[in-house]
Amino acid sequence: MSSRNIAVFDTTLRDGEQSPGIALQPEEKAEVAQQLERLGVDVIEAGFAAASPGDAEGIRAVGRAVSSVTVASLARTRREDIDAAVDALADAPRSRLHIVLATSPIHMEKKLRMTPDEVEAAAVAAVAYGYGRVDEIEFSCEDATRSDPAFVALVCGRAVEAGADVINLPDTTGYALPNEYREFIRDVVRRCPPLEHATVSAHCHDDLGLAVANSLAAIEAGVGQIECTVNGIGERAGNAALEEIVMALRTREAAFGAVTGVRPVEIVRTSRLVERLTQYAIPPNKAIVGANAFAHEAGIHQDGVLKDVSTYQIMDPAELGVTMTLPLGKHSGRHAFARACSEAGLELDRDALARAFARFKALADVGDRVTLADVFVEVTA
Repeated sequence: MSSRNIAVFDTTLRDGEQSPGIALQPEEKAEVAQQLERLGVDVIEAGFAAASPGDAEGIRAVGRAVSSVTVASLARTRREDIDAAVDALADAPRSRLHIVLATSPIHMEKKLRMTPDEVEAAAVAAVAYGYGRVDEIEFSCEDATRSDPAFVALVCGRAVEAGADVINLPDTTGYALPNEYREFIRDVVRRCPPLEHATVSAHCHDDLGLAVANSLAAIEAGVGQIECTVNGIGERAGNAALEEIVMALRTREAAFGAVTGVRPVEIVRTSRLVERLTQYAIPPNKAIVGANAFAHEAGIHQDGVLKDVSTYQIMDPAELGVTMTLPLGKHSGRHAFARACSEAGLELDRDALARAFARFKALADVGDRVTLADVFVEVTA
């Protein structure tokens, strides 16, 4: 049975940019967008046009910079937001209006100060107002996972009937657990027959460290689109990390029966570009793109991968354009040390290797980074 394709909606340039301290210039957004297109994402959410003139210009720059990918702008249900988004998307090869309105009791009462009937009417009016002015419309029930599923189903059904092509059910606050999110999506779909005519999307935040797990649960529930960011940047604790979702689906395709069109070889290149332009450093232990993601220091692990890489690696780093490394440290074993010496052109007999390895261990135990030069300066002194 063939795997179904999951569309990747990248919101690095909108939700990702909402990380404190990030303010990408239009030309920087265009540079990232071109790389995202090479990466193979399906949709680039380039900004929130009504937020500022600079954000609108950034969306225009993205629309001019790409050739085939869909470009989206966020908008509230206000007509001025929709007008600004439509205008900013005018040069995009394919345009998507992304309308968002909260559906949870706390948001309706405390933030919007609207009744459920007013929220339903506003959603329908906004989608109808945007219909025909862009290529696609996406409607998001903000804070969906803290909403009444019956009400979410009602609003989503009305939005589809008004012209929405995509319905997003976001875990806006990162509150859901994977099993809850999976069943929530299934529940809404069961209650909402019009969703048969729309793509259902998931958008997860990482407040409890579950954004990727929830996104994968959403795929199990049948969604056709996943929203994510490069390096997992975004509001508060961030969004679901694109690279982790993509490689989880690729590595465990048999389990999920789903694939994306993302090109793994472009993942690390994209990650480094976003890191440089946002100045948000990637932790070394970050999955997939961290400096240590394919590094093995422990002697037991080094011995294993030198015999067969599949002993401790479940992905091929070459697919991502990187290489496995065996850094030398206090946990390294004789096998890896000997290999490092050989690669450095040092041919040692058994006794010389034993003395050098003993010296290496003594230096490594101090805690400083040790190089072969440090070891052999001491051995030959």
